[in-house]
Amino acid sequence: MKLFEYMGKDLFSRYGVDVPRGRMVSTPEEAVSAAKEIGGEVVVKSQILSGKRGKGGGILFASTPKQAGEAASKILGGTVQGLVVESVLVEEKIKIDKELYLAITIDGSAKKPVLIASASGGMDIEEVPEENIVKYHIDVFHGLQAYAAREISRRMGLAGGIGKEFNRLLLLLYKVFKEKEAELVEINPLVISGDRLIAADAKVTIDDEALFRQKDVPHVEERTEAEQKAHAIGLSYVQLDGNIAVMANGAGITMGTLDIIQHYGGKAANFLDAGGGTGKEGTAMALEILLSRKPRVILINIFGGITRCDDVANALVQVKNERDIPVPVIIRLVGTNEELGVKILQENGFEAYKMMHEAAAKAVELAR
Repeated sequence: MKLFEYMGKDLFSRYGVDVPRGRMVSTPEEAVSAAKEIGGEVVVKSQILSGKRGKGGGILFASTPKQAGEAASKILGGTVQGLVVESVLVEEKIKIDKELYLAITIDGSAKKPVLIASASGGMDIEEVPEENIVKYHIDVFHGLQAYAAREISRRMGLAGGIGKEFNRLLLLLYKVFKEKEAELVEINPLVISGDRLIAADAKVTIDDEALFRQKDVPHVEERTEAEQKAHAIGLSYVQLDGNIAVMANGAGITMGTLDIIQHYGGKAANFLDAGGGTGKEGTAMALEILLSRKPRVILINIFGGITRCDDVANALVQVKNERDIPVPVIIRLVGTNEELGVKILQENGFEAYKMMHEAAAKAVELAR
């Protein structure tokens, strides 16, 4: 579960990490009030669960409370990185002497937490050469020790008061990571401002399986409305930004369907793994979710094993007879009782294919 920036900063602050003074607001009027409280120049930052907000126009600066309200008005209700902005963080504009990068995450290969730091932070951290990045794997039984923090500071070229503050911050960040059972804690940029180290941004992801223990962490619903509906009925669904709706029976075959759609120049509207044994009711609910996104085409890819092809065909026919399906439906159907299933589909106006690539090519053609 990802936390919004203002939630992450609140969490950091509770652990003693220095963050800018600020307040989350949801109206331009509240932004004006927050700017007055803070005083001086402020930054108005869109609160979405995505990076690259600055490049997407989601971060604006304001010299007066009036300008803060105008900036909030521009951002609120708009989209940044394809996400609707419902709230903004108004916070003090801090003096930046240097930007660093700092994060702790899980290294699946090493089966250990890994601390990642760089003296080159900011928007383009992905482009920093590997030799300029410090990585340190943390032994979960011993934790992050003070001597290791000092070594990391030395490799970062930080000394004196800032070096000591950086050492302290490393230990605090690992404490957040461990106690909140996080998958990621990230500060980018970590700003050197005079003799202060300030977390100018905060990205925190909590392990979903640990949420029942993390009672003091705010719950954030990341799923779209369609994803929530699918989750409620036990379907694995992820919303994408294409126009070809996809339903298949298995995670692997669904991923393969998305790949082959892209191969032919199309874009999938979703990932939907309907699983095995989906009958009429499950098929109907899956189609409702697919149609709610108003696709141009629906592509159904079924490899019948436990799921018999004639059962799938009958379920589709029943759904078609009970509700209007306003877009073309392309079906690839192979496996158990394949011939009977294809016959049922063809008798009821559905176009059925044996080869996945043929069905995908046809779906892309129709979507155009």
